[in-house]
Amino acid sequence: MRVLGNLWVGALVVAASAMPALADDYPSQPIEIITHASAGGGTDTTARALAAAAAKPLDTQVFVNIKQGGGGAVAMGYAKTQPADGYHLMAITPTHLITMARGRAPVSIDDVKGVVRTTDDPIIVTVNAASGIKSIDELIEASKSSPIKWGGTQVGGIDHIAAMTFANKTGTKVSYVPFDGGGAMVTNLMGKNIQAAGLNYGEAADGIEAGDFVPLAIMAPKRMSSLPDVPTLAEEGFPGVNFSTVRGIIALKGVPDDRLAVAEKGFIEGMKTDQYQKYLTGIGLDGSSVAGSGEWDAQIREMYSNIETTLKSLGLAK
Repeated sequence: MRVLGNLWVGALVVAASAMPALADDYPSQPIEIITHASAGGGTDTTARALAAAAAKPLDTQVFVNIKQGGGGAVAMGYAKTQPADGYHLMAITPTHLITMARGRAPVSIDDVKGVVRTTDDPIIVTVNAASGIKSIDELIEASKSSPIKWGGTQVGGIDHIAAMTFANKTGTKVSYVPFDGGGAMVTNLMGKNIQAAGLNYGEAADGIEAGDFVPLAIMAPKRMSSLPDVPTLAEEGFPGVNFSTVRGIIALKGVPDDRLAVAEKGFIEGMKTDQYQKYLTGIGLDGSSVAGSGEWDAQIREMYSNIETTLKSLGLAK
């Protein structure tokens, strides 16, 4: 009997050692943030700023692991192979949501859960002042006689989807004109080759201050502190058209909620530090970028729904 008892106790010890650390001990090892972007890019630098700021409140090392390729598909595939223990989290952007919506990702929207939002740079519906358009209603009315030439980046990207979602929800007739990047888009809006564009604040600010650009509305639930007099699309009567150059941290399903709560708390504390706030200021954003799991998860799902619906209407998703 003593031998059997010792064997039973031994089996319990082996089983316990094979299990992940208890939630009370989390995190007891380094936390990995998986990114899809190249080193030095916006997603990479944001993830590294977060990792540096959150290491102290989480009392563990936080490091970035780059897995490039497939519009985030490689990073998502790698994350899927890791244990659901809270030590393997992922930085995502709208690119990941587009890849999911097009059926090119190894995970679905139901497999992810938002942990924290790290940056949020809403798209601003902007027109050239020379157009004479001063409101969303005037933009819609102007499009009835001739489609608005609307500039953005590549077809099928977030700029294109935002523009066409806006068009579908507001009844604005839009002719989408793709450019190689934000710089070309701004130059062509300034040169009156296009009438409108969805710009981030950093892209639009100089033109707005000079009086060359008119910001008509923000594609976000709340007004921007940098443009307090510019209404949201919801205020203009078109709710649910919210698009941003947004980044945040997600976990794949299966990670215990108590561990995610610990990670969320530590990340939020890290992003409230002067260190991280200075990073936000340096890229033209402010503390409103930071959000917890509830707001971030809801934003992910709303954006995904708009992306999926619009891609299907464009024939770019099944």
